[in-house]
This record gives sequence, C-alpha cells and structure tokens, in this order.
Amino acid sequence: MASFLIGSMVHLVANPERKGVVLSVTQGQGETRYQVFLDGKPQMFYESQLVAEPTIEAKPQFSPLEDFHLFLTALQIRHPSCSTLYSLNAARIDFIPYQFRPALKFIRSDRPRMLIADGVGVGKTIEAGLILRELQARSNIQSVLVICPRPLVTEKKWEIEMRRFDERFIPLDGPLLRRCINETDLEGRWPIQYQKAILPYSLLTEELLYGQSGSRNRRSRKGLLDLDPPPRFALVIVDEAHHIRNPKTYSHQAVSFFCEHAEAAIFLTATPIQLGSQDLYTLLHVLRPDLVIDWESYRYMAEPNPYINEAVSHVRAGGSTWNREADAALQNAAETAWGRSVLCRNPEFKRVRHKLQSGAISNEERIRLIRQIEDLHTFSGIINRTRRRDIGHFTTRKPETISVPFTDAQQDLHDRLIAAQARILEALHGEHNVKFMMTTLRRQAASCLFGLAPMVEDILTRRIDNLEWLAASDSELRPDDQALDALRREIDEVIQAARNLPEDDPKLKALKRIIADKHRLPNNKLMIFSTFRHTLTYLSEHLQADGYRVGLIHGGTPDEERAIIRDRFEAPRDDPEALDILLFSEVGCEGLDYQFCDCIVNYDIPWNPMRIEQRIGRIDRQGQRSESIAIYNFITPGTVDAEIYERCLMRIGIFNESLGESEEILGEIHQQIRDIAENLSLSPEERRQKLRELADNEIRRIEEQRRLEESEAEFFGIKLPKELASAEVQNASSAWLAPDAIQRLVRRYLEVSCGEGREYILGEKPLKTLRLSLEARKRLLEHFEKLPRQDSPMFRDWERWLKGSEPHLPITFDSETASRHKDAAFIMPLHPLARQAAYFFEISEPIITALQVTSRELPPGRYQFAVYAWEYHGLRNDLETRIVCQNKTIMEALPALIEEATPLDLDPSEIPDQSVFDSLDSVHYHMWVEARNAHKQHSENMANVRRESLTRSHNARIRWLEEQLEKAGNEKIRRMRRSQIDSAEADYGRRMEYLVDAGKKADIVARPIAFGVLQVLGEG
Repeated sequence: MASFLIGSMVHLVANPERKGVVLSVTQGQGETRYQVFLDGKPQMFYESQLVAEPTIEAKPQFSPLEDFHLFLTALQIRHPSCSTLYSLNAARIDFIPYQFRPALKFIRSDRPRMLIADGVGVGKTIEAGLILRELQARSNIQSVLVICPRPLVTEKKWEIEMRRFDERFIPLDGPLLRRCINETDLEGRWPIQYQKAILPYSLLTEELLYGQSGSRNRRSRKGLLDLDPPPRFALVIVDEAHHIRNPKTYSHQAVSFFCEHAEAAIFLTATPIQLGSQDLYTLLHVLRPDLVIDWESYRYMAEPNPYINEAVSHVRAGGSTWNREADAALQNAAETAWGRSVLCRNPEFKRVRHKLQSGAISNEERIRLIRQIEDLHTFSGIINRTRRRDIGHFTTRKPETISVPFTDAQQDLHDRLIAAQARILEALHGEHNVKFMMTTLRRQAASCLFGLAPMVEDILTRRIDNLEWLAASDSELRPDDQALDALRREIDEVIQAARNLPEDDPKLKALKRIIADKHRLPNNKLMIFSTFRHTLTYLSEHLQADGYRVGLIHGGTPDEERAIIRDRFEAPRDDPEALDILLFSEVGCEGLDYQFCDCIVNYDIPWNPMRIEQRIGRIDRQGQRSESIAIYNFITPGTVDAEIYERCLMRIGIFNESLGESEEILGEIHQQIRDIAENLSLSPEERRQKLRELADNEIRRIEEQRRLEESEAEFFGIKLPKELASAEVQNASSAWLAPDAIQRLVRRYLEVSCGEGREYILGEKPLKTLRLSLEARKRLLEHFEKLPRQDSPMFRDWERWLKGSEPHLPITFDSETASRHKDAAFIMPLHPLARQAAYFFEISEPIITALQVTSRELPPGRYQFAVYAWEYHGLRNDLETRIVCQNKTIMEALPALIEEATPLDLDPSEIPDQSVFDSLDSVHYHMWVEARNAHKQHSENMANVRRESLTRSHNARIRWLEEQLEKAGNEKIRRMRRSQIDSAEADYGRRMEYLVDAGKKADIVARPIAFGVLQVLGEG
C-alpha cells in the first residue's frame, strides 16, 4: 500500500528544504514510485527517498496592536505600491509638496519617460532625485547617467544635490569617458565604478559617437555606435535638455543613443513649452520616439489638446452650465483625428464624459474632474509642468529702472553706427545674416560703446565662438564672407571713433553708485549680467581698479576657475579670498543657484523675456534667504533696447513677478520683438507704435490668464493647483511609512534580533545614536547579507559600520535633521536597516489583533474585521490592503481607525473562534469578485488600446527610420539608422509580448494577513 496519497505534501530525505506535492502513484513489484511536483516541474522518486511533510493546522497567533502596525509597515516596504510615494521622508531635503508631483506621475505612467518642464527655480534637480528614489524603492537601480552643461559639472551641482539622496556620482572627463567606452567594448558592460556618472554636453562629439579610424601614429578608437551590446543605463537624466533641440548636433544624437538603450529617462528644462513649437516636438521625439514619431504625428496628437484645455477651464471657472460646456469641449476633442482613433476608445475618456452628463456633481467630484480631464491631455503622461505662479512667490521682486543717456560723443558714435548699418544693408539688400550681425552690433553699442571696437574685431577675425554668438545674436546664423567684406568697407570710421571715445562714462558711474550703496549693507553680494563678453571685461577692469573684489564668468571661463569663483563669491565678506561682485554672461550662468545673493544688475536688457526670467531665476528661487530681491535695469534712451524695455517688457510685468501660465506667451513675444526691431523699413515712431500694440495684445492675454488663476484661488476656497498638489501628495502618503512608523519598526527589530531589555537607539531628540555590540552587529550583518545586493553609498556605509569596530553610529529618522547632519545615517524605507527589519517581520500566516476607539459618530459595540492583501497582476503589478467588516459604516472608517486606535486587552477566552472570521470571507468574496472583474475588464481594454496604438506607432516609426536610412549619404549616419531600426524592432517585440501577457494574466490574488476585534466606545 502506498505511504503517500495524491495531493500529499512531502519533502526529500536528502534535503528537507525541498518540498513538493504528490501528483501520481505507481506501484510495482519493487518499491512504489511517486511523481512529485518539485522545483517547478514533475519529478520521479522512490518511496524511500520521501518523507511526509507534517501538516500543522495553523491557528492565528494573537499580536498586540503595536506589532500589527509593524507588520503593515514591513508589508509596505517589501511591496511598494504604485499609489504610494516612497520618496516622502526619504531624502535630505525640505518637504515641498509640488516637488513630488513628477514622481507621482512617473510611477503611474505606462512608460518610465518624462519631460519636467518646470519654471526657473522650482527645483527640477530635486524632482529628478525623488524619481530616482521611487525607482530604487521598486527595483535595484545600479546605473544612472546625468547629462548636463559643463558649468553644472564644474560647480558640482549634480554631485552636491545627489548627496541629499545619499548617492555618489562621478563626473566624467575626456580620458575617463574613453576608458569607460574601452572597458564596455572589452567587458560587454559599462564599468561598475562609473555606473553613476555625470557627463557634460561638451564631450558628446562626433568621435564619441562614431569613433576614430586608426593611422600610423594613432590607434583606432571605437565610438558608442560600435559597442555591442550598447551601454544600458537604468536611468538617464538630461538636464537643460533644450541643448539638444537641434537634431543635427552630435549632442542630440548622443543623447538619443543613451535614451534609446535606457530603461528610464528624464528630461529637465525651464525653457517655455509651446505646444506648437518644433523644440517641444524634438524633445518628445527623443524621449518617446515610439509615440512622437515625426512632426505630422506630433501635430496629430496635439490637435485635441486645445479642446481638453478648454474643458478644464470650464470646470475651473464654474457657471450654471459648466458641465455641459466642458462636455461640449470634449466632444470637439473627440471629433479630431486623434480623438476618433484613440480618445474615443479610452475608458477614462468615456468615464469622464459620462460623469459630466450625469447631472448632479458634488464639489469634491468637480475638483477631481479637473485632474481627470487634464490627464486626458495627449502629452500629460510624459510632461510635468509646474509654473512659478502655481506655487506662490519665493520672494518679492523690486525692480528699478536706471536710465542713463549717452554723452554727446557717445551719441555721435551711436548715430554713425546706425548710418553705417543703413549703408551695409542697402548694399546687400537686407540679407538675414547681415541683419543679425548689425543688430548684434547695435545691441553691443546700447550695452557698452567701449566694447564696440573689440566686438567688431572679433567678428571680422572670426574669433567669436558659437555659444557667444548665439547668446549675443539669438541666432545660429553666422555672418558670411560677403557680410564681413561689407562690414570692413563701412565700419572703419566707426571703429576709429570708438577707439577715440572720451573715457567719461555716465553709465559706469551710475553702476558704481549702486555698488557703493550695496557695499554698505550686511549682504554686499551683487551680480551683474551682460549679454556681451566685452562689456563684462570693461566692467571688470574698472571695478577692480576701484578696489572691488570682482569675479568674471562667461562661456570661455575654464572649469577649474569657474568653481573657485563661485565658492569665493559665496564666502562671507570678511574672508580675504571672498568676492563682492560677480559678472555673468548668459552662457556662464545657466542652471546655477545663487540664493545667497539678493541683488542683480541687468547692465543690458535681453530681448527674449525668458532670458530675463532665467537671469532673475538665479536668485529668485527656492531657498532665497531674503524677503525681497533688488533688480536694477540699465537702459540708454534713444536706443532700440530702451524702446523694447519701456514699451513692452516693463508693461508686461516680467521684472515684477514670474508670469506663471503666461510663460508660454513670453516665448512667442521674443520672435515678435525681433521682427519689429529688425524691420528697418519702420520709422522710429512706427516701431514704437508696433511695440505698443504688441504689449497691449500680450498684456490682455496675460491678464486673462491671471483672472483665471484668481478664479481658481476662489474656487471652493482651494488654491489650484498648489493646494491640489498638496492633496495629491497627501493622498499618496502612507502613515505606515512615516518616520515614527519606521522608527518603531527598527526599534522592535533590534529588540527581537539583538535581545530584549536593552536600549539600542539612544536619545530623545531627532538626532540619535545607534549602539550595538560586536555580537549584535554580527547578527545584523547576517541579515544584511540576505538582502538583494545594491552598490550604493548607503549600503556600503552600513556594511562598513557593521563590519567595523565602532559600536556607535549617529542616526536619524527625520529628513530635516538628516539635511543638517550629513554624517548621520538617514534611516528611511530604502535604508538597509529598515529593509532588514521589514524582511524580519514578514508573516506567513494571518495574525489576530485587537483595538479600541472612542467615537460619537460610530455605533458603539464590538466588531470583527479581516485585513486582506490584494496583489494586482496585469498592466501594472501592485499591492493594496483591503479591510472587511460586516458593518459597512465601520468598514469604511477602519483604515483611519487602525492608525488612531489604542490597544484592546482581550482575555484569551474573548478571542473569537476562527469560524467567526471565516464568515467574513463571504463579504470579502463579493468585494473581490466585483473588483477582479473590473480589473480584468479594464486591463484587457487598456491592453487592446495600447497594442493597437503600439502597432500603429511602430509601423510609422519603422517607415520613418527607413526613409531616413535611404536619405543618409554618410555611412556613419546609415550605421546609426540601422542600429535604431534594430532597437525599435526589439523594443516593439518586448512591449507587445508584455501587453499580450498582461491582458491575459490580469488578476487579483487575495490572501488574509490579519483578523481583528474592534471595540467602539461612545463618548461620555
């Protein structure tokens, strides 16, 4: 007779850890054989090789409420939810709600790709770090590449900011980058020691992409396109992403390459986002080439967005028929080509329209509708846009106009330049590159006439570099030989007059008065901006001659010098090495933070309003220490710059406050200003009239935006979207991941694993000391070594301490304290100590707990409840806890009650029999069936929509790439296109397989994790 029946649990005599289930029994003349499902497959064993696994009827163990709370914390650390933010209290930063919005959007998106197009000074670097934290909570992120302008590398901005997240990034120079490529070629993977790296745009060259052929004296060098397999980073962060707006540059091509092979990518830019702009298309095409395939597909996708924005405006503005008007706008969106093919089939779109048509809508539902309709925007999943106005003012701006007329000699020189310009343009029939050149010279004259002669000499000798020319002229179009010849013929007299110009300079004297006044204040730091390098050089020489300590940074400043200058400028004034004044060009200041300074001087005025905003944004940003900042704007009457300033820029209010929603408008103003200023057929009065009309039109648009923003502020007393951002973050937070919850978990873990009766965490204040004996550290080291290995500074530092001889370690559970005490270990959900504790308290069988609350709203009595873990499978895997109770009112209140309740002492005889809790399963079953059916239906619908969209976009993308391959005459470009086609095909195959699989396997796997008794006491 067989010893084991079909379905019996058995384990191997040789290895009791290997357990399986008997599938079939074969009896013969010899020993009985059993087919056992073991290690994922059926296997044959003889009876003597097997032992019956003892069946123990597990009875739920009683656990006090405190331990139940620990289990919930441990569960959330082990199983990150898509609806919960894990970056809250997980970095050494101040808590600013709006900075968590990109992270929340990122974890909910269908693909890990995002363009963060926030206003200047909002904190995009921190937002990228928070996204990194969310990725780390969900997977083992080993490799991250940051690409940014060289000044940000030199000033160690990314290195410093990433230390807030306990990360160490290494900046790459040319030799290090070459070493990484060589090692990747030899080893097949990017070198481990440089897996978290910072790469400047300046190294993204032709040689980096395509390599270099060998010669007699030089060995050949492989480029990125030669590497097989290509380097694959878990995350690529592209800062100041507008640097890749020109697809013909090697920077653009290299960034495309890294993103193409990355698991996740984030683009950061403060440049205004205009939905009709070529620049936005270019960025989205690199970020999501599968979605934004070409210009036509971009316009096709963007077509319904104005109607969606209109619908949002109707919901925000209110009115008696707001829901009908919003629905009509969505109907217009549905009638666009994209609307008919995609939007109408989107279940969320149908749900929103059904809600709008349903009649009575509560205030809370109306607020939710704003976000739901915004999410229908075709680019909402890949763009985050937080404007300065959305979050309030960092400080008060106090602009002051300093109007300084020319002297007679200066006016004469300026008039001669205008006359020479007219002759040159007449001779060359007003060609574009000549216009740009002469406009640049006129602007240099308005800035500083003493810089005119050297500027002309640089242009004639072609010594002006591309970046400086772009900053000065707002054009990549350089003057050709014909333009330079005409300039030489006509400009000699002007240059001679410039060289003989008397030294008397009223503008410089006015600047010195401002500096002298500032120097008498406690904070004497002052920043001076100019578009022109020769203006800056002139100012530097004169201010240093007066005894001021002056630093100068422009596009040509060496990296080492740039970092030293920045540190000296931040140093206190009594430091003998400190600087009082910092002179900046446009190129020199990009992306840098100077919150310790509260005064800037615009020695000349850019025509581009966003450049003005970027200048002011160096000091008017999160962290500014002063309540107000001073902005001095220098103009010279009678120049085009003065007319633009007085009749346009000042009137639209760019110097007084960040213009919020109107930033898009500012991007359009710039081109209109240039068109007017460079139209030399206009008389001075006609030009002034055109500028007035432009300002009037834009002021009307800006005021409309402001009125809408004000109506938002009054809408139900909620300041949208600032308050909505706070509410979103609040809804995505979890009490079980809060600092006090993590501290309780860790404290209990240390007590259980290292011995009761001792204090391991010392100190009442937020900064504490962890004290562990050698034996205790050895025990924790054993637990640490069972964690999935991560090569991060946080893990390495913890391992080093556990293996060391020092028994004390400064720790904190508070992010604010962690930001002040860099040497303290920051214990939060991602720290290995918290993760060890979470795995230590993993429960395999349900527990029983008891709690009590006092309430006047809830009916008094004793109630039984059950807590289930629901594991969602499908398009997105997730885990939620669901609470079940026979009383619906109690069931709805229980999630909050569990947080607030106190322990209930139960006598063992008072613990209900398991059959009482089993009866709750019928309630749970109905909840589960309804949720499961809805989840399966939703997953299948979304999978179908995404499969069709993926196939359509993939076919279009392949056609586009094949067309580009056919057009390419350069073999290097052809090689790049072939590589892109191969990557696109592989990516399509992976994603299609995933979507098919996700649609079929959509399910909710439920298991009970706790049963409980709730005692509700009435007040009094």
